[in-house]
Amino acid sequence: MKTAIVTDSTAYLPVELREQLDIQMIPLTVTLDGVAYEEEIDIQATEFYDKVRGNGPLPKTSQPPVGKFVELFETLKERYEAVISIHLSSGISGTYAGAVQAGGMVDGIEVYAFDSELSCYLQGFYVIRAAEMARQGATPDQILAKLAEMKQTMRAYFMVDDLAHLQRGGRLSGAQAFIGSLLQVKPLLHFQDKVIVPYEKIRTRKKAMKRIADMLAEDAAKMPLEASIIHANRLEEAEAWLAELSEQMPDVHFTISHFGPVIGTHLGEGAMGLGWVKRKAPIE
Repeated sequence: MKTAIVTDSTAYLPVELREQLDIQMIPLTVTLDGVAYEEEIDIQATEFYDKVRGNGPLPKTSQPPVGKFVELFETLKERYEAVISIHLSSGISGTYAGAVQAGGMVDGIEVYAFDSELSCYLQGFYVIRAAEMARQGATPDQILAKLAEMKQTMRAYFMVDDLAHLQRGGRLSGAQAFIGSLLQVKPLLHFQDKVIVPYEKIRTRKKAMKRIADMLAEDAAKMPLEASIIHANRLEEAEAWLAELSEQMPDVHFTISHFGPVIGTHLGEGAMGLGWVKRKAPIE
């Protein structure tokens, strides 16, 4: 069975990689000053952060219309028998639900939606693996089983300079734990039960990054890993961190990615994340 792989823009996969692996992308939208932009198409991350810097109103984000999914699935059924549609956590966006709904509206192709339960390049790890397996002729059931297996070793931690973006955007659960100490801490956040929650309170950015690196090292001692450093317009800092981590853990395969406009709206400029998953075996 020939299977198409679909994801949304919040995986922030490079265009070249999407083209190489024949990955279809549905964009989410960010609205600035009344103008709607499809991220990764109409607006890129650097331009976005330049536009929103300051104390203006928080941009608005929106999931893809169900009709966009329907249109894509209708097109794909001309070349494929099935679709696996992999999306950011259903706890912070209705994108996954939109894919599910659209799948039920299209005849002639089987649509399997997968909730990554997180976002950004960690979501991309699922997408890349699914696309590689699809190219090798794996069935949808085989691909979905592998994605479920990956979920067992997937880890993602991030920190923000200011929790106000998450609070204003309604994307943070458990923020009350930090009331009264927001100015004194660099809270580590993670996804739990599909939503963003505090993980630990840490005093400085440097200590927060060291704490994440220590957790990576613990897992790297147990299994081969691929990891991604994800930044919100802090490329130089990300590159410096990559050099440091690569020296400490030469067996981990690292990439650098970014928080694009939609996720950046809720995290704010300066956010930094690190996530990882067990690396696939050389021969599968």
